[in-house]
Amino acid sequence: MTARLTARDITLAYGDRVVATRVNLDVPDGAFTAIVGANGCGKSTLLRAFVRLLKPSAGAVSFDGRDVTGFRPKAIAREIGFLPQGLVTPENVVVKRLVARGRYPHQTLLSTWSQEDERAVAEAMAAAGVVDLADRPVAELSGGQRQRVWVAMVLAQETPYLLLDEPTTFLDITHQYQLLALFSRLRDEGRTVIAVLHDINQACRFADHLVAMKDGAVIAEGAPADIVDATLVQQVFDLPSIVVPDPVTGTPMVVPTAEGFHTRVTNAEPTSM
Repeated sequence: MTARLTARDITLAYGDRVVATRVNLDVPDGAFTAIVGANGCGKSTLLRAFVRLLKPSAGAVSFDGRDVTGFRPKAIAREIGFLPQGLVTPENVVVKRLVARGRYPHQTLLSTWSQEDERAVAEAMAAAGVVDLADRPVAELSGGQRQRVWVAMVLAQETPYLLLDEPTTFLDITHQYQLLALFSRLRDEGRTVIAVLHDINQACRFADHLVAMKDGAVIAEGAPADIVDATLVQQVFDLPSIVVPDPVTGTPMVVPTAEGFHTRVTNAEPTSM
């Protein structure tokens, strides 16, 4: 396995609050890596370190053997596209103008908007399914539509690496699966995709490399079929389950078995008509 993007013994903290300690991870090139784990386990923090938004207090994140903190912002943005959570929607900006901002890392003081930029924006909007929204103000869109516009902006960067923090947020199930299928196609075209996902079944179906985190540590990584079992699910999510083959893909599918869920449903009061 080759890896241009690596973490070596990194400790991540916000002030005095330590989030992760001595994390080691090699992101396999040309693969779709999904990072899973309970809320607050350090998944998003790890992505922020990968794109130099958070400097490790110990250890180093490297790209091509060089500490990412040594890259200029535009230089790393031409290699790694990043979609964080909680983006603030700018006022008075229409969709196509926001997507065009993805081309910023490729612009210089002397360059002008080119046909190449136009092509990249058009293809990104088509891939994210937002062409019909091109002239709509972003602020007027639904949460799901807005999320797809942000995805299009990151795609317009045309980076070999894509890091996405909960990219399926706000999306209905159809758009979730369409987006994950898109990431799989990008992987097949040779790009490297790393996504934080909450749905472990979606992660198992679409990703070929899974990273499971708990309490700021990587506790398992590998192909989903090799690492996902009831023991791992219990350890990571505190969820009793059985793991069976997905009837469509054959990938691991987690089926919760917690008796408490069944009791709450069956004991619910009937709704009066």
